[in-house]
Amino acid sequence: MAFESESTVATKYWHQLEDGRIQCDVCPRHCKLREGQRGLCFVRACEDNQIVLTSYGRSSGFCVDPIEKKPLNHFYPGTPVLSFGTAGCNLACKFCQNWDMSKSREMDTLADQASPEQLVIAAKNLGCRSIAYTYNDPVIFMEYALDVAAACRESDIFSVAVTAGYICKEPRVEFYQGMDAANVDLKGFTERFYKKICGGQLGAVLDTLKYLKNETNVWFEITNLLIPDENDSEAEIHQMSEWIMENLGPFIPVHFTAFHPDWKMLDKPRTPSQTLTRARNIAISKGLHYVYTGNVFDVKGESTYCHQCGAMLIERNWYVLGYWGLDDQGCCASCGTPLAGFFEPHPGIWGARRLPVRMVS
Repeated sequence: MAFESESTVATKYWHQLEDGRIQCDVCPRHCKLREGQRGLCFVRACEDNQIVLTSYGRSSGFCVDPIEKKPLNHFYPGTPVLSFGTAGCNLACKFCQNWDMSKSREMDTLADQASPEQLVIAAKNLGCRSIAYTYNDPVIFMEYALDVAAACRESDIFSVAVTAGYICKEPRVEFYQGMDAANVDLKGFTERFYKKICGGQLGAVLDTLKYLKNETNVWFEITNLLIPDENDSEAEIHQMSEWIMENLGPFIPVHFTAFHPDWKMLDKPRTPSQTLTRARNIAISKGLHYVYTGNVFDVKGESTYCHQCGAMLIERNWYVLGYWGLDDQGCCASCGTPLAGFFEPHPGIWGARRLPVRMVS
């Protein structure tokens, strides 16, 4: 079937309702659309009596980042990752720090274009170990992301999803079959917060986390952005840490990161560093082995330690690696305890650089 634009492609996760509308079945929002309407994500639309993706092959920009920026601390540390996103999002977080892309309603935002093959060639030429689908949630452009992931597999490039985990059961299986690693943004730990601040449901995200742990080999880490007086109470951190420990185990890295005022939450102050340290200490007290602080200067909170003997294994200063205490097998050089994750004999040397990339057809 021909569409008006090369960036519009057919999708398969939808069904027709009795009243003639088409329901999108990619995420729990279940947008019900009539001809010509778009879902809340903006990039999935109803055309010719089906749901189509309107942003295939188009991006708001490409950039090489350190893998630690995703953040992933246990997935080939120090290596560069080619990162890109599109427009739109299937959540409505009032604090969104990429709102210029995720909340865009202008397709002109997507000024760059690249085929899956072009992206893989660029990643290899730039020395990137992986490609990250980020800046906005790849769930909403999964057809494009999965085609890129398939091309990556053929060239020994890893695929990284930076996502809120807000996806339905059936597409979730296909989506994560294409991914090697993920950072899941667990935005809070109450249904009130998800409904009031994000326009979503906590339960759906917890289902994704349990699915990743129990039914995939995807390496994943969790990020929790702490917002003053919204999701930063000691009680909520206790509950979240206990749930992670009970359902996912002690080896899943957790990142507590600092909020800064943005988009529709300009009235909130920045998160104090002591709030992050407190959250880290609570999570460690619950038995979690790898807990980090982020978006603040905190070498102790950013670094990795052996859960067995306490030795420093990977020193971090923002995105720059320092001391390396792993042997060639990814084990503690002091006591031989394996460090959970994926590591090469030597750390990458990309550092904190951010390199914008312009694709050339």
